[in-house]
Amino acid sequence: MNTLSQDLYHFLVHYIGDRPDQRITFAEYMDWVLYHPQFGYYNNPTDSIGMEGDFFTSPHLGTDFAELLADCFWQMWQQLDRPDSFDLIELGAGQGLIAQDVLNYVNHRYPSFFTALNYHILEQSQSFLKRQRNYLYPWQTAGKLSWLTWDDLQPNSLVGCLFSNEFFDALPVHRLCWHQGQWQEIYVTVNAVHPDSAFQEIRDRPSDPRLAEYFDWVGIDVHRQNYSDRYCTEVNLKALASMERIAQSLKRGFILTLDYGYPASQYYHPQREQGTLQCYYHHRRHDDPYAYLGEQDITAHVDMTALERTGQEAGLETCLLTQQGLFLMALGLGDRLSQNNQHSQGSVMETLQRRESLHQLINPLGLGGFYVLVQGKEAKLDLPMPDPIQMV
Repeated sequence: MNTLSQDLYHFLVHYIGDRPDQRITFAEYMDWVLYHPQFGYYNNPTDSIGMEGDFFTSPHLGTDFAELLADCFWQMWQQLDRPDSFDLIELGAGQGLIAQDVLNYVNHRYPSFFTALNYHILEQSQSFLKRQRNYLYPWQTAGKLSWLTWDDLQPNSLVGCLFSNEFFDALPVHRLCWHQGQWQEIYVTVNAVHPDSAFQEIRDRPSDPRLAEYFDWVGIDVHRQNYSDRYCTEVNLKALASMERIAQSLKRGFILTLDYGYPASQYYHPQREQGTLQCYYHHRRHDDPYAYLGEQDITAHVDMTALERTGQEAGLETCLLTQQGLFLMALGLGDRLSQNNQHSQGSVMETLQRRESLHQLINPLGLGGFYVLVQGKEAKLDLPMPDPIQMV
């Protein structure tokens, strides 16, 4: 272990040992190892995200992704009748790449929209927050960018769009296992039997009654699924709380979510018996969340049915549910690909690299297969899209 890993290990050992039952839920464990203010993965001072890190996201492939999103935000502004003030709130902005590219593009392409635009970032990671403030300082001094906290999101206060790219998948999840016709939750305790392994899992009744109620709510009859006693899965209660909060803050406008996930019918299919939890360390994917403490990403796919229904219960209407590849093509990625091939002003290598990046954004087996969910409150989004994916 490096120093940070050892510090996080000792913190968790003492923290768990001080609990009356000497255990915590996996959700709490995941929250600590990702978001501990000093030792958590997302507060690691090293660059963990990007081509040289543990994983990369769509904005790391160039400016096209953010610029296409900016075209979408411009259309949202148009369809809200061009309000004098349009709040654009990004949840979990990471290194600030999308913010930089969106603001730069809108400033040059849509001057009237830029005048109305107020970009805000809601960031939990103190490490990323520091980097964002340095990287985006010119926009802050120009009065176009500010940072918010969750407490700043007051009910019915925003006109514009709240959006996220790979935000919900990074929230801590509860892990459940099916045993003899009922759910048991996975808890984490200190491993006193095998000292070469820091932690061990134990199973007991669910810590929160909402976990057992969750499946009926998303339309899954667990007693008709024929789950085996090997079946384990995840439930993300924090994602629902976050979606409810941002939906309530919206007075008029949109919520745009881009993330990898499944509808509930696929997420909780009996054949997916090991769930979707996965870890990333130096671009290597594995399934051990107890390795590389504070040095690896831990993530789970998003239940898109749950996000959609949470929004509906908070007064949102689903405007669009599709995949990222189709969404970006509707926003003009195909035109960019054609122009790059025919009129590139860079070197041959730059042309080929950009073409590869554009293809990665729409690859249905990769980033292009991510889900895009657009929900609106007193607002419609009119994009030339194919029929939305039906989630049954």
